Amino acid sequence: MTQIKTDSTLDAKGLACPMPIVKTKKMITGMNAGEVLEVLATDKGSKADLKAWAESAGHQYLGTVEEEGVLKHYLRKASGEEVQEKKHPHVVSNEDLEKLVGEDGDIIVLDVRESAEFAFHHIPGAVSIPLGELEERAGELDVEAPVYVVCRTGSRSDLAARMLDAKGFKDVKNVIPGMSQWNGPSASMNQ
Repeated sequence: MTQIKTDSTLDAKGLACPMPIVKTKKMITGMNAGEVLEVLATDKGSKADLKAWAESAGHQYLGTVEEEGVLKHYLRKASGEEVQEKKHPHVVSNEDLEKLVGEDGDIIVLDVRESAEFAFHHIPGAVSIPLGELEERAGELDVEAPVYVVCRTGSRSDLAARMLDAKGFKDVKNVIPGMSQWNGPSASMNQ
């Protein structure tokens, strides 16, 4: 295999969302424009997460190589600090979503966490499509229906909301702070 020259390496092995993105954001801030960062991760969802974050922050996602169960992600820092991270403009609180759950049969609650996260704690009736699968599975959703996107903290759901918006979905909202602080009705595979 070709050796890839990098300027810095970040070890994010064993960390789950949103920590690989949080640590990557902090590390890349201290780098010079044009430098390449290698991020080592074991979270399978980190590929989609880092790719989407890099694009939203204006950095270049170069690619990912998997070696012995470790994902090696390569990102190139954008030139100039003028790039501002984009955010989906339409957000609702957990409490606002809780009021709608069960009331309106026309809404879609889309959970973009990994399937294991969903299995142990989710909103009843939510549709599970992990962020890494959303690009190819978005067609399973009604483009005309209101879509409320949820993840653990609001980071992955923000990326997913922007993705759906770009695909022409009419009414997409990011739910914050997400499942980490969800107090409404919930379901689990253990129930």
